[in-house]
Amino acid sequence: MDQKLVHAVDQTITSRHSVRAFLNTPVSTDILKQILTVASRAPSGTNTQPWKVYVVTGKKRDELVERVCQAQMQIYANPELAEQYQETFAYYPEQWLSPFIERRRENGWGLYGLLNIQKGEKEKMARQQLRNFELFDAPVGLFFTVHRSLAIGSKMDISMMIQNVMIAAKARGLDTCPQAAWNHFHPIVLDLVGAPEHEELVCGMALGYADPEQIINSFITPRVPVEEFAVFIDE
Repeated sequence: MDQKLVHAVDQTITSRHSVRAFLNTPVSTDILKQILTVASRAPSGTNTQPWKVYVVTGKKRDELVERVCQAQMQIYANPELAEQYQETFAYYPEQWLSPFIERRRENGWGLYGLLNIQKGEKEKMARQQLRNFELFDAPVGLFFTVHRSLAIGSKMDISMMIQNVMIAAKARGLDTCPQAAWNHFHPIVLDLVGAPEHEELVCGMALGYADPEQIINSFITPRVPVEEFAVFIDE
């Protein structure tokens, strides 16, 4: 066993976390291609490789941010408009159960606590929610799609590919934030990137260089111990 390799791989995986404040430092197309090439080695059922990725930068990125932020602000002013923007698949459950709801709350209030956002401060919460659609200032937005005709297995496949993107990016000194929040605005996203009608948005992702001065990037979510989620059976 190559201990240096083990350490390098483990360190890359465990040091990855969702970054929510980026520098505006550009990321070269060559590096983005390297990341996606490595990520494409993800497994997929019968090697279908169902993923497609739209890499949005520059003026197109700014246009997308402007359009989706405007839609989000309109919803905040008039919540009934949310009916126009529905996910094509349910990412979260309709009813939360324990222990998942407690973990979700811990995550939310831990994040808001760092930002000094108190319970009931709706305007501050709305502003932080809007940061999702500003890509947290990241210069690169990635949008992952699959063909609508494919079943849930394709979402498992693309999820592994998305994980590879995040790990390959981290190995190159970059950070990421996977974002299901974009799914509500799939009509805007898919229209702007020119995706055909048969494609379904799975998630978005902010990618760039983390801003080390921003306190929000010190937020690291906890993980339960192996004993809580793994069952070892030897007979």
